[in-house]
Amino acid sequence: MNLKSLILLLLTLLPAAAFQLPASSSQCLVGTSEGWNSSHVTLTIYEKSGGNWKPVGESWKGRLGKTGLVWGKGLNPVPGGATLKKEGDKRSPAGVFGIGGAWGYDSTIRKHPSQFYHKVTSRDLWVEDPSSPQYNQFVVLDREPATAWEKKQQMKQDDYAHALKLFIAHNPPPKAVPNAGSSIFFHIWRGGGSIPTAGCTTMDKSRLQWVISRIDPARNPLYVLLPASEYAKYKDAWKLP
Repeated sequence: MNLKSLILLLLTLLPAAAFQLPASSSQCLVGTSEGWNSSHVTLTIYEKSGGNWKPVGESWKGRLGKTGLVWGKGLNPVPGGATLKKEGDKRSPAGVFGIGGAWGYDSTIRKHPSQFYHKVTSRDLWVEDPSSPQYNQFVVLDREPATAWEKKQQMKQDDYAHALKLFIAHNPPPKAVPNAGSSIFFHIWRGGGSIPTAGCTTMDKSRLQWVISRIDPARNPLYVLLPASEYAKYKDAWKLP
Protein backbone atom coordinates (compact mmCIF):
# COMPACT_ATOMS: atom_id res chain seq x y z
CA MET A 1 0.00 0.00 0.00
CA ASN A 2 1.43 3.43 -0.95
CA LEU A 3 1.35 6.50 1.31
CA LYS A 4 -1.57 8.12 -0.53
CA SER A 5 -3.68 4.99 -0.18
CA LEU A 6 -2.78 4.72 3.51
CA ILE A 7 -3.80 8.33 4.19
CA LEU A 8 -7.11 7.84 2.38
CA LEU A 9 -7.77 4.71 4.44
CA LEU A 10 -7.06 6.52 7.70
CA LEU A 11 -9.34 9.39 6.71
CA THR A 12 -12.22 6.96 6.25
CA LEU A 13 -11.56 5.17 9.55
CA LEU A 14 -10.80 8.00 11.96
CA PRO A 15 -14.21 9.73 12.03
CA ALA A 16 -16.02 6.47 12.83
CA ALA A 17 -13.42 5.53 15.43
CA ALA A 18 -13.86 8.90 17.23
CA PHE A 19 -17.56 8.25 17.89
CA GLN A 20 -18.78 6.90 21.23
CA LEU A 21 -22.24 6.10 22.57
CA PRO A 22 -23.60 9.15 24.44
CA ALA A 23 -22.69 9.03 28.13
CA SER A 24 -26.33 9.85 28.92
CA SER A 25 -27.49 6.53 27.42
CA SER A 26 -27.93 3.68 29.87
CA GLN A 27 -30.21 1.43 27.80
CA CYS A 28 -29.27 -0.17 24.52
CA LEU A 29 -30.95 -2.72 22.26
CA VAL A 30 -28.24 -4.47 20.25
CA GLY A 31 -28.94 -6.31 17.01
CA THR A 32 -26.31 -8.27 15.10
CA SER A 33 -26.60 -10.15 11.83
CA GLU A 34 -24.30 -12.71 10.22
CA GLY A 35 -23.44 -10.29 7.41
CA TRP A 36 -24.52 -7.33 5.31
CA ASN A 37 -26.80 -9.49 3.17
CA SER A 38 -28.52 -11.39 5.98
CA SER A 39 -32.13 -10.70 6.92
CA HIS A 40 -31.83 -12.49 10.27
CA VAL A 41 -30.86 -10.70 13.48
CA THR A 42 -30.09 -11.62 17.09
CA LEU A 43 -31.37 -9.04 19.58
CA THR A 44 -30.37 -8.30 23.18
CA ILE A 45 -31.26 -5.49 25.58
CA TYR A 46 -28.43 -4.10 27.70
CA GLU A 47 -28.63 -1.65 30.59
CA LYS A 48 -25.76 0.26 32.16
CA SER A 49 -25.15 0.16 35.89
CA GLY A 50 -22.02 1.42 37.60
CA GLY A 51 -20.52 2.21 34.24
CA ASN A 52 -20.89 -1.37 32.97
CA TRP A 53 -23.30 -2.73 30.37
CA LYS A 54 -25.17 -5.87 31.41
CA PRO A 55 -27.69 -7.92 29.39
CA VAL A 56 -31.32 -7.95 30.51
CA GLY A 57 -32.74 -11.43 30.06
CA GLU A 58 -31.92 -13.67 27.13
CA SER A 59 -31.27 -12.81 23.49
CA TRP A 60 -33.97 -13.47 20.89
CA LYS A 61 -34.38 -13.69 17.12
CA GLY A 62 -35.82 -11.15 14.71
CA ARG A 63 -35.97 -10.36 11.01
CA LEU A 64 -34.51 -7.51 8.95
CA GLY A 65 -34.85 -6.18 5.42
CA LYS A 66 -35.15 -8.72 2.62
CA THR A 67 -31.77 -7.76 1.14
CA GLY A 68 -29.98 -7.31 4.47
CA LEU A 69 -28.30 -4.22 5.91
CA VAL A 70 -26.77 -0.97 4.67
CA TRP A 71 -25.41 2.06 6.54
CA GLY A 72 -28.22 4.37 7.67
CA LYS A 73 -28.50 7.94 8.94
CA GLY A 74 -28.17 7.72 12.71
CA LEU A 75 -25.95 9.11 15.46
CA ASN A 76 -22.69 7.54 14.29
CA PRO A 77 -20.51 8.80 11.44
CA VAL A 78 -20.53 6.57 8.37
CA PRO A 79 -17.27 5.22 6.92
CA GLY A 80 -16.11 7.17 3.87
CA GLY A 81 -17.28 5.76 0.57
CA ALA A 82 -19.87 3.48 2.20
CA THR A 83 -23.17 2.72 0.46
CA LEU A 84 -26.09 4.45 2.20
CA LYS A 85 -29.70 3.43 2.62
CA LYS A 86 -32.18 4.54 -0.02
CA GLU A 87 -35.96 4.49 -0.08
CA GLY A 88 -37.22 1.14 -1.33
CA ASP A 89 -33.89 -0.75 -1.22
CA LYS A 90 -35.34 -3.44 1.09
CA ARG A 91 -32.40 -3.05 3.48
CA SER A 92 -32.44 -2.25 7.20
CA PRO A 93 -30.33 0.75 8.26
CA ALA A 94 -27.14 -0.15 10.14
CA GLY A 95 -25.66 2.10 12.80
CA VAL A 96 -26.68 3.66 16.11
CA PHE A 97 -30.18 5.12 16.40
CA GLY A 98 -32.42 6.62 19.02
CA ILE A 99 -35.59 4.75 19.96
CA GLY A 100 -38.85 6.39 20.94
CA GLY A 101 -42.55 6.63 20.36
CA ALA A 102 -44.99 3.75 20.02
CA TRP A 103 -48.05 3.41 17.79
CA GLY A 104 -50.73 0.74 17.78
CA TYR A 105 -54.33 -0.19 17.08
CA ASP A 106 -55.33 -0.76 20.72
CA SER A 107 -56.43 2.02 23.05
CA THR A 108 -53.86 1.02 25.68
CA ILE A 109 -50.62 -0.95 25.74
CA ARG A 110 -48.13 -2.08 28.36
CA LYS A 111 -45.42 0.59 28.23
CA HIS A 112 -43.09 2.68 30.36
CA PRO A 113 -45.15 5.53 31.89
CA SER A 114 -43.00 8.13 30.12
CA GLN A 115 -43.18 6.52 26.69
CA PHE A 116 -45.23 8.31 24.01
CA TYR A 117 -48.06 6.17 22.66
CA HIS A 118 -50.64 6.98 20.00
CA LYS A 119 -53.65 4.85 19.09
CA VAL A 120 -53.66 4.71 15.30
CA THR A 121 -56.79 5.78 13.43
CA SER A 122 -57.63 6.19 9.76
CA ARG A 123 -56.55 9.84 9.98
CA ASP A 124 -52.95 9.05 10.94
CA LEU A 125 -50.30 9.15 8.23
CA TRP A 126 -46.60 8.33 8.08
CA VAL A 127 -45.23 10.02 4.98
CA GLU A 128 -42.99 7.83 2.81
CA ASP A 129 -43.06 10.06 -0.28
CA PRO A 130 -39.53 11.52 -0.74
CA SER A 131 -40.93 14.48 -2.68
CA SER A 132 -43.08 15.62 0.24
CA PRO A 133 -41.89 18.28 2.73
CA GLN A 134 -43.37 15.99 5.40
CA TYR A 135 -41.17 13.04 4.40
CA ASN A 136 -40.64 10.54 7.23
CA GLN A 137 -43.01 12.41 9.51
CA PHE A 138 -46.08 11.46 11.51
CA VAL A 139 -49.07 13.50 10.33
CA VAL A 140 -52.59 13.60 11.77
CA LEU A 141 -55.31 14.79 9.40
CA ASP A 142 -58.24 16.85 10.68
CA ARG A 143 -60.55 14.82 8.45
CA GLU A 144 -60.72 11.43 6.78
CA PRO A 145 -58.18 10.85 3.95
CA ALA A 146 -59.61 12.09 0.66
CA THR A 147 -56.89 11.68 -1.95
CA ALA A 148 -55.08 8.62 -3.26
CA TRP A 149 -51.83 10.10 -1.92
CA GLU A 150 -53.23 10.45 1.61
CA LYS A 151 -54.64 6.93 1.57
CA LYS A 152 -51.26 5.54 0.49
CA GLN A 153 -49.59 7.17 3.53
CA GLN A 154 -52.11 5.82 6.05
CA MET A 155 -50.59 4.02 9.03
CA LYS A 156 -53.67 1.86 9.55
CA GLN A 157 -53.85 -0.68 6.75
CA ASP A 158 -55.65 -3.53 8.55
CA ASP A 159 -52.26 -5.23 8.73
CA TYR A 160 -51.58 -7.37 11.81
CA ALA A 161 -47.83 -6.89 11.52
CA HIS A 162 -48.21 -3.13 12.00
CA ALA A 163 -50.75 -3.35 14.83
CA LEU A 164 -47.95 -2.42 17.27
CA LYS A 165 -44.74 -0.59 16.47
CA LEU A 166 -41.86 1.33 18.07
CA PHE A 167 -40.01 4.04 16.14
CA ILE A 168 -36.35 3.67 15.17
CA ALA A 169 -34.88 7.15 14.58
CA HIS A 170 -33.25 6.54 11.20
CA ASN A 171 -33.18 9.71 9.07
CA PRO A 172 -35.55 11.33 11.56
CA PRO A 173 -37.47 14.59 11.28
CA PRO A 174 -37.13 17.54 11.29
CA LYS A 175 -34.03 17.06 9.10
CA ALA A 176 -34.98 13.95 7.14
CA VAL A 177 -33.02 13.70 3.89
CA PRO A 178 -35.26 12.98 0.89
CA ASN A 179 -34.99 9.41 -0.41
CA ALA A 180 -32.64 8.33 2.41
CA GLY A 181 -35.21 5.92 3.88
CA SER A 182 -38.37 6.37 5.95
CA SER A 183 -40.83 4.66 8.26
CA ILE A 184 -38.32 2.42 10.06
CA PHE A 185 -39.86 0.69 13.08
CA PHE A 186 -39.75 -2.33 15.31
CA HIS A 187 -42.98 -4.19 14.62
CA ILE A 188 -44.56 -7.66 14.71
CA TRP A 189 -43.03 -10.21 12.36
CA ARG A 190 -44.89 -12.04 9.63
CA GLY A 191 -45.30 -15.78 9.26
CA GLY A 192 -43.80 -16.51 12.66
CA GLY A 193 -40.50 -15.03 11.52
CA SER A 194 -40.38 -16.76 8.16
CA ILE A 195 -40.76 -13.53 6.17
CA PRO A 196 -38.22 -10.66 5.95
CA THR A 197 -39.13 -6.97 5.95
CA ALA A 198 -38.84 -3.92 3.71
CA GLY A 199 -36.31 -2.40 6.14
CA CYS A 200 -37.83 -2.60 9.62
CA THR A 201 -36.79 -4.91 12.47
CA THR A 202 -39.51 -7.41 13.39
CA MET A 203 -40.04 -9.93 16.17
CA ASP A 204 -42.68 -12.00 17.95
CA LYS A 205 -45.57 -9.91 19.31
CA SER A 206 -45.02 -10.89 22.93
CA ARG A 207 -41.34 -9.96 22.66
CA LEU A 208 -42.18 -6.59 21.12
CA GLN A 209 -44.68 -5.94 23.90
CA TRP A 210 -41.93 -6.65 26.42
CA VAL A 211 -39.48 -4.35 24.65
CA ILE A 212 -41.98 -1.48 24.64
CA SER A 213 -42.69 -2.03 28.33
CA ARG A 214 -38.95 -1.97 29.08
CA ILE A 215 -37.74 1.00 27.01
CA ASP A 216 -37.41 4.07 29.26
CA PRO A 217 -37.13 7.45 27.48
CA ALA A 218 -35.28 8.90 30.48
CA ARG A 219 -32.41 6.47 29.86
CA ASN A 220 -31.80 7.78 26.33
CA PRO A 221 -32.36 4.32 24.77
CA LEU A 222 -30.45 3.40 21.62
CA TYR A 223 -30.64 0.75 18.92
CA VAL A 224 -27.29 -0.55 17.67
CA LEU A 225 -27.74 -2.61 14.52
CA LEU A 226 -24.65 -3.98 12.76
CA PRO A 227 -23.30 -7.10 11.09
CA ALA A 228 -21.42 -9.10 13.74
CA SER A 229 -18.05 -8.35 12.11
CA GLU A 230 -18.73 -4.59 12.17
CA TYR A 231 -19.92 -4.78 15.77
CA ALA A 232 -16.65 -6.44 16.78
CA LYS A 233 -14.72 -3.83 14.79
CA TYR A 234 -16.31 -0.83 16.52
CA LYS A 235 -17.15 -2.31 19.94
CA ASP A 236 -14.27 -0.82 21.91
CA ALA A 237 -13.97 2.50 20.08
CA TRP A 238 -17.71 3.22 20.18
CA LYS A 239 -18.06 1.92 23.78
CA LEU A 240 -20.70 -0.60 22.70
CA PRO A 241 -22.16 -3.09 25.21
